[in-house]
Amino acid sequence: VQTLLQQMQDKFKTMSDQIIGRNILFLNELDDMSCRIDDLEKNIADLMTQAGVEELEGEDKTPATNKS
Repeated sequence: VQTLLQQMQDKFKTMSDQIIGRNILFLNELDDMSCRIDDLEKNIADLMTQAGVEELEGEDKTPATNKS
């Protein structure tokens, strides 16, 4: 019985380690994706600034008029 319990404990440990490893990889991928999205948003904002476009207004997403 003790051998069987030890085998079950070893298998449980192996499976837990695999799950934790996968979760760590997944979280790293999410973090990388988040950084890429942040960079993309910054680049879009920079391009809009360079093009002289202000924030979009309303639900129809029409460009705001310049108030110069």
